[in-house]
Amino acid sequence: MNNVFIYCELTEENHIADVSQELLTKGKTLANELGVKVEALVIGHQLNGIEKEIFPYGVDIVHLADDAKLSPFTSGAHARVLTNILKQEEPQIALFGATANGRDVGPRIASALKCGLTADCTSLIIGDHEDKKAGKTYKNLLYQIRPAFGGNIIATIINPETKPQIATVREGVMKKEIFDENYQGVVKEFKVDGIFSDLDLAIKIIDREIQPPKVNIKGSQIIVAGGYGVGSKENFELLAELAHALGGEVGASRAAVDSGFAPHERQVGQTGVTVRPKLYIACGISGAVQHTAGMSDSAQIISINTDPNAPINKLADYAITGKLEEVIPMMIKYYKKNSK
Repeated sequence: MNNVFIYCELTEENHIADVSQELLTKGKTLANELGVKVEALVIGHQLNGIEKEIFPYGVDIVHLADDAKLSPFTSGAHARVLTNILKQEEPQIALFGATANGRDVGPRIASALKCGLTADCTSLIIGDHEDKKAGKTYKNLLYQIRPAFGGNIIATIINPETKPQIATVREGVMKKEIFDENYQGVVKEFKVDGIFSDLDLAIKIIDREIQPPKVNIKGSQIIVAGGYGVGSKENFELLAELAHALGGEVGASRAAVDSGFAPHERQVGQTGVTVRPKLYIACGISGAVQHTAGMSDSAQIISINTDPNAPINKLADYAITGKLEEVIPMMIKYYKKNSK
């Protein structure tokens, strides 16, 4: 009761998804601060041994629902299982990945439990809140922080009156760290017999065609990203040449994607992916908060911009003022020369 719960999504190969591993890490931090346990929920079929991927993150209890009706994912069946477990266990916090599945079942559960939900969070912290009008002080609330109004402000949202406090969290914004390789918890099996209505199982997956992603920008340690200032789709080929030389991937801002310079799967930022590479080279990117929200945790940032006062330069470790048509060929030349 009153623990921190993490909904663990599964990959097609029945492994714990990256976003869930990130949430397990964050969940352990929150649970330690609150002095409670962290618990995980895994739903699917043929999940033998899946707890071995979860316990190293410091998870105390794994709730396991293993049934043929639960794979592949359907929102009705998964929402019913999750609602029943959360209603039974009464956690104070429940976290979901801001993925297609998490965004699907999260609101359904919040509606069923009559509690609040904050979507697409980029940060979670524990704090107190004083409601002067009501004369109340709330202790140890979950501060759910996310960009709002098109990324023009950062909003902090709380749900003081209802439990659990539910949030979906964007992939890549939390660090993934093992707590203890030898950590051991407890597995609780949840039996689904008799809990489903006809409506829960109304949707049946007849066939699926799995197409693996063409781009893995989130996993790249070097990203060369371009903004509207790159100027054209042809100029993006210069970025691709630099990325290829460095062994990295090409990224793009929303303005560049909207202009047709790069495909959406390469978009970094609030409405794209969040990345934290070892090196991020920002070319022709102004530095709007919508973009920097997705790359500000990069280990090292290099900015290439014709405007010496561009906001991105304040974030960059190194700022190069100049035209990318001149700067990038020089970078490629000297990198190749000094890397032999």
